Amino acid sequence: MITLYTTPTCVYCKSLKEYFASKNISYQEVDVSIDEKQLEKMVNISGQMGVPVLDIDGNVVIGFDRQRIDEILHLA
Repeated sequence: MITLYTTPTCVYCKSLKEYFASKNISYQEVDVSIDEKQLEKMVNISGQMGVPVLDIDGNVVIGFDRQRIDEILHLA
């Protein structure tokens, strides 16, 4: 399962969502700008406030790190 922590104004979040769409990858999007509990969870797993943060089956990826995402999802 992929959880994508985002905010509506994040350019990198938009790029990451477009990348996932191009690869037909489904994910659960969590808007941390409106969900304080999820923001707290994101900070706990990532150690930071910035988005995007991905949780891919327990593997945390900070930012749009295409190489790491491809590696975890075996796309490379």
